[in-house]
Amino acid sequence: MKALLLVDIQNDFLPDGALSVPDGDEVVPVANRLSQRFELVVASQDRHPPAHASFASQHPGHEVGEVIELDGLEQILWPDHCVEGTRGAAFAGGLDASRIDRVFHKGTDPEIDSYSALFDNGHRKATGLGDYLKDLGVDHVYLLGLATDYCVKFTALDAVELGFAVHVVLDGCRGVNRRPGDVDRAVREMRDAGVEIVSSNAVTG
Repeated sequence: MKALLLVDIQNDFLPDGALSVPDGDEVVPVANRLSQRFELVVASQDRHPPAHASFASQHPGHEVGEVIELDGLEQILWPDHCVEGTRGAAFAGGLDASRIDRVFHKGTDPEIDSYSALFDNGHRKATGLGDYLKDLGVDHVYLLGLATDYCVKFTALDAVELGFAVHVVLDGCRGVNRRPGDVDRAVREMRDAGVEIVSSNAVTG
């Protein structure tokens, strides 16, 4: 069985959001189009508490973009974003959320970040998405969303580790590109791990 996974298509990751991904709004029509082709559509949603430890605002003397150690893990400091209960945490307004069968929240633990839709960054807790898909007999996961070089990449790599055949719909993703070449490096890393990189036009669902 195939499933479509929409990764973090939320207001704060759109061009006018708190943690804007360049051209992030361009993934919305791709997501809407592909959602019509799948019987099962799931989504991940960043949902941070207000004082999340990944926010630069929680570390006086540090700036957005700096890298610190947080609970034994390397952590990039981000602007406050996708705070639970805010407009920024909501799905993009143009996204057809009626097609989504279930939403999995991540980043809810105030002490650890969660790029992947499957696990936190330390692989200490699972979101439940992996078990949900396996229980339904899903073996092929198609994913798209934001951002290519962070949440999409880490979700794809974790899904491969869990034994899924993983397909990233590249024209349905946009990247942060915090350092020049990050998106290209992310795509190579996913390919090297066994992820198939596909175009939305080739996806039949």
